[in-house]
Order: sequence, then structure tokens, then C-alpha cells
Amino acid sequence: MGAHTSRTTGVRDLRGTAHAAQVRELTAAGVLDDPAWRAAFAAVPRHVFVPYFWTGRGAGHERLWAEDPDPERRARWLRGVYEDTPLATRLRDGELVSSSSQPSLMAKMLRALDVRDGHNVLEIGAGTGYNAALLCHRLGDGLVTTVDLDEEITESARKHLAELGYHPTVVTGDGARGCPARAPFDRIMVTCTLPLIPPAWTAQCRPGARILAPLSTGLIALTVRDADFAEGRFLHNPAYFVPLRGATAAPQPRAGVPYGLPYELVENERFQFMLVLTAGVLHAREALDLWRREDRPARERFGVTVTAEGQWSWLDDPQGPYTWPLGEG
Repeated sequence: MGAHTSRTTGVRDLRGTAHAAQVRELTAAGVLDDPAWRAAFAAVPRHVFVPYFWTGRGAGHERLWAEDPDPERRARWLRGVYEDTPLATRLRDGELVSSSSQPSLMAKMLRALDVRDGHNVLEIGAGTGYNAALLCHRLGDGLVTTVDLDEEITESARKHLAELGYHPTVVTGDGARGCPARAPFDRIMVTCTLPLIPPAWTAQCRPGARILAPLSTGLIALTVRDADFAEGRFLHNPAYFVPLRGATAAPQPRAGVPYGLPYELVENERFQFMLVLTAGVLHAREALDLWRREDRPARERFGVTVTAEGQWSWLDDPQGPYTWPLGEG
């Protein structure tokens, strides 16, 4: 009994040390400059939400988990959990359906969400529950709602959250429909990539609310004017997430540089971003000509407008010469 207690205490100490080291690293990287979010990351250990994850690709997938009898594999699990990297947490038929996002990107998104005390927040994509726990620490359980399509995912997230004493509203449902029973929202944070902004989200927001969502390998920050209008620009960060799933989800535009374009563009994130954003509207050569003519614009020069009549992206100015309808790919 004594040896078991000592071993358990030792593992707990190692996890606490790894957690503290991660917070220090994120702080040193400048992504936890807000004391409130730094306190949240310090209070919420990632390992509780990632008891296992998958590494590798294809047939080479390997599962690492907290209770592995092999101490070296347990150590690899713990190191992986506290690396600043996304982790595959749920696969189905070899396809990724849920993950734990890169902690530094989570911190950047939470800062960009610009929450204030008393804000009612909806998270689309519950995942492991880690992000919901951070929001609960900052705002309180009663102001956080998180939605996911998969009941296995929501049940697991609810269990992880309860283990640390957090009890937000966890809903199993189509995230594209939002959560009207918990509206109106001051902030909507999305952790799955989209081709379009679902109309239900703007309809469930208060005027002045912010929607932060992955779109076209970027993060769009929209300010909601009313149920029928929202507009905003992309942040400078690249962002890659699992696609939104559900009956109302639209097909995702495909990334990749078409045959015949210069090879150096294959790994050029700025051009890839524009190519996906304008997919189905501009031919690849047209996109390349515009990209070069406009001095290789970064993500922050692009924006999105959402109206009841349609949605479009734009370069520099929503009323300018360069606008493209979304969802044409």
C-alpha cells in the first residue's frame, strides 16, 4: 500500500511539474500576457482532458495513455500532453474527428475573443473539454455553453470537466444550429473549421458580440451588428482544425497548389490561405496574379462580411474592387 501511494504521488508530482513548465513556456512566448488567462492555464491541467492520444499516420497510429503499464510509454504520454502541439484524441475509421488544440493557439484565440466579466459564451466544438474549463475558470460555469455533435465526445468532456469541479452546459447537437435555449451570446468561439458562418450564430448574438471562427486556414473575428449582419478581419495566425460536422455543415474547400504553379508556393501559407478563400471563384493563375500584384497580402488584409443575402470575403475593403462570394468551392 505504501509503495503504491508513493508511486501515485510521484506520478502526480511529475504531472504538476510538467503543467507548471508549460505555463512558464507559454508565458515566456508572450501568449499569456493577460493575467486572467495566465491564471486559468495555471489552474487547469491539460492532462486531465487528454488521458490518451494518438500519434503517427495511417497504419502507423499508436495510442499513448496515462495508465499504460509501461513506464516509458507513460512518460511519452506525459511529455506529449505538455508539448505545445495539437493532439489527436479521437479517430473513426482512421479519420480524425476530435483533437486537443495546440495550447499556444488556444491562448491566442482566448485573448482574441476579448471576453469581459459577465459575458455569455458559446463554444462550438466541445472536444476534450479543456477549452471549456479555461472559459469556466475565467467566467464561471453558468456563462459557458459548449456544443458537440458526438455524444461520446460530450460525455467524455463532461466527465473531464466534472473531475476538476467545472459544470458548464454541455450540449450534444449540431453546432451549426448554435444553442437557442442559452442565447443571447456575447461571444461565440469556434474550434472547428468552416466554409461559411451559419446564420443561427448571428441570430443568437447580442449586438456588438464577437464570433471567432476558423475559416480558410485562418481565424476570422467578426463583430455582430444584428441578426442579419456581421463583419470583421482575419487574425494573422494560421489555424487548422477538424471540419464542422453535422447535417447543416457544407463541404470544405480543398487546399493545395494546382499543377503548373511554381513549386515554391506549395508551402507558402499566405498564398495557400488566399487560394482556399477564393476557391471556386478565382482560377489558381488568377489568384496568383492578384496575390503578386497586391504585394503578397497577409491574412490581416482579408476580411469577411455576413448578411442575410449572402457572405463574401474581401481584400482591404468590403466595398473595394476585390470581393468574392464564400462557399462557392
